[in-house]
Amino acid sequence: MGGRLPDPHPSGGLPSQVTIWEVGARDGLQNEAATVDVAVKAEFLDRLAAAGLSVLEATSFVHPGWVPQLADASDLLATLQRRRGVRYPVLVPNERGLVRALQAGVDDIAVFASATESFAQRNLNRSLDDQFTMFEAVVGKARAEGMRVRGYVSMCFGDPWEGPVSVGQVVEVGRRLLALGCEQLSLGDTIGVATPGHVEVLLERFARAGVGGDTVAVHFHDTYGQALSNTLAALRCGVTCVDASAGGLGGCPYAESATGNLATEDLVWMLDGLGIVHGVDLDALVETSGWMARRLGRPSPSRVVRALVG
Repeated sequence: MGGRLPDPHPSGGLPSQVTIWEVGARDGLQNEAATVDVAVKAEFLDRLAAAGLSVLEATSFVHPGWVPQLADASDLLATLQRRRGVRYPVLVPNERGLVRALQAGVDDIAVFASATESFAQRNLNRSLDDQFTMFEAVVGKARAEGMRVRGYVSMCFGDPWEGPVSVGQVVEVGRRLLALGCEQLSLGDTIGVATPGHVEVLLERFARAGVGGDTVAVHFHDTYGQALSNTLAALRCGVTCVDASAGGLGGCPYAESATGNLATEDLVWMLDGLGIVHGVDLDALVETSGWMARRLGRPSPSRVVRALVG
């Protein structure tokens, strides 16, 4: 496997450097039916850090009845050996989750909002407008404690109950999260229906609203095989932070049609081919994803992992 990398050919209009926001340990594992042992999760995170990933979304302080796989969040953070220079953000759904995060010594959180009424009701048990009341208390207290806060916006490109989602509505939700104190938005294609033109239109509308690529990240699912092409479109619009999941793990427990996230290895291969700096050792990452796939008892869905491991 060692030494196989794409021949780099830079393309104009792209950023010179990209931050990969690795979500494998949280978003990647949250939908697994069989409980993954805390020690395995901790080793997974440590291996990802050793491979050069500098942002590792570790877990979520969600109610265990909602996502049983993440019921061990406090134990995981107590077990994890955090590496210098690596961020370990956690997802916090409400004030109770924030209290638990503070008790665990977390200094980097994310909240998870919806761009649509239907998903807000199903995921948060709140209306589209009422979700901001909940987030106002969480974000305000987190910022007062000196925490960094990211705002996820789900269903940005389509909703399984409502169908197409208004670009203007997505921008309005994003702007309201920023007004509450979120430092970054992650725009989620939760059911994987986005295409590059749609990505460009949404990012251009955000830019016209004063929200540029330095404030926006993208989070694509690969349901229809569009995640990489959508990512490239986002990079051309100035985005410099991309969410990805090692080995292509993941889905969404509240959206049955959602398949895995963009595989981190597939993203790294493309970035290497474009000459874009990202800091990740592809061989070490592939080995890590293969290691986790063996523990889950199935092959990795990542095309690059399959190509390099066989």
